[in-house]
Amino acid sequence: MTLGMGAFALEDLAVKQASTDIPVGQAVVIYGLVGTLCFALFARFKGERALHPAIFSKVMMLRSVCEIGGRLFYALALALTPLSNASAILQAAPAIVALGAILFFSEQVTARKWLSILAGFIGVLLILRPGLEGFRASAIFAVLGTIGFAGRDLATRAAPVSMSTAQIGVLGFAMLTLAGAVLLIFSGGTAPPEALTWSFLAAATLFGMLGYCGLTLAMRTGRIASVSPFRYSRLLFALVLGVLILGERPDAISLLGSAIIVASGVIVLRERR
Repeated sequence: MTLGMGAFALEDLAVKQASTDIPVGQAVVIYGLVGTLCFALFARFKGERALHPAIFSKVMMLRSVCEIGGRLFYALALALTPLSNASAILQAAPAIVALGAILFFSEQVTARKWLSILAGFIGVLLILRPGLEGFRASAIFAVLGTIGFAGRDLATRAAPVSMSTAQIGVLGFAMLTLAGAVLLIFSGGTAPPEALTWSFLAAATLFGMLGYCGLTLAMRTGRIASVSPFRYSRLLFALVLGVLILGERPDAISLLGSAIIVASGVIVLRERR
C-alpha cells in the first residue's frame, strides 16, 4: 500500500504537469488508453486473457461503476470546491473502507485501529486546514467521490481469485479512460501535446500502473483495516515532491500533521505484528 501510494503521488505530479499544456480530461484519456494496452500486453505475456469473463460479474460491474463514479465526482469536486476541502474529504476513505470491512467481510476492527484511522485523519486536517466557510453544497461531490473510491477498493477485495492483477488493471484503466472521456466531453476541446507533455504522460502511465498494482495487491492480500491507514502515506510523498520538485516549503503545522499520519500507520503495524 505504501509503495502504491508513492507511485500514485508521482502519477499526480505527472498529470499536474501535463495538464498545464492539455486539458486534464485529454491527459486522463491518453494515459488511460496506454495503461489499458500495457496491462493487456502484460496479461497476454503471462498467457492470460486480457478480458477475464468475470468482468461482467456483479462484483466487478459494481467495481467499474464505483471507479467511474469516484473519478468523475472527485474531478467535479476539484472544479467546484476548494482543493483543501475536497482533499480533506477524500482522506475519509480509509475509515469508510474499514467500516465496509466490518459490514461486508466480518473483519474485527479493534479500538486501537479505529483510533489510528482517526489520528491519521486529524493529521490530514492539520496539513490541509480546511475552513468551515469553504464547505458548500457542492462539497457533496467530494463525498460521493470518496464513497466511489472506497467502494472500488472493497470490490477489489471481493474480486474473483481467478482474476490476476494484470486483468484487474485492464478493467481499471479502461474505466479510467471512460471517465476521462466524460470529463473531456464536458470540458470540450483538445490540444496537441508537446514533446515534454508526452514524457509526463508516459510517466503518469508508468507510475499509475505501479500504483494500481500496489493498491490491488494490498487490498486482495492484507487485512483491510490494517492496510487502509497506510493510504495516508500518499500525503507524505506529496509533501516531499512538493519540496523537491515544486519548491514548496511546508510550515510547522503541516510537518506535525505528517508526523501524526506516520505514527498512525506505525501503531497499526505494531499491533499487526
